[in-house]
Amino acid sequence: MEFNEVIQNRRSIRHFTLQEVEQDKVDQLIDCARLCQSAKNRQPWSFMILKGQEKNKVADMMMESSNKESKEIFGYVNTVKYSAEIIKRAPLLIAVFQVYEEEWFASDLLSTGAAIEHICLECVNLGLGSVWIGDIWFNERAISKYLGCDHLHLISAVAIGYPAETPKPRPRKSREEILLSKKL
Repeated sequence: MEFNEVIQNRRSIRHFTLQEVEQDKVDQLIDCARLCQSAKNRQPWSFMILKGQEKNKVADMMMESSNKESKEIFGYVNTVKYSAEIIKRAPLLIAVFQVYEEEWFASDLLSTGAAIEHICLECVNLGLGSVWIGDIWFNERAISKYLGCDHLHLISAVAIGYPAETPKPRPRKSREEILLSKKL
């Protein structure tokens, strides 16, 4: 698929078929992330592939934190619960970690975000669907400990599978709305 077509076709997929993602495709996704640029070539990311019970346990842990307090977050009510349900529907979850070093936090976070976007774009190229899950962060310490990675920070996750939906493009701001001009 042409790169521009991949970008145009990328959607957040929240419903998946039951078909498992083949190991060679999982390997390709990780290679795309591994080859991503990073600030000072730090390559601050680490990834864990989760399926089945391990993946569902992570979703359950998210639900536990969600059930304790049903609060509004950035204008959205109970997004953690909704994200956990998406994880349960997906055949595959890639948990994304990084080492926390305060002086590098911002550049490492940007670099890790770029690696996640590489994964999401390669999903489109491979005929897969994905959605970037930021809500995993709300219970990240407990989930990191459960996964044996409590020395790392769980930054995000990506739910992946074969799409069972074809969402329409979401509205996007125009070029004029996002381009700034220097004020004199």
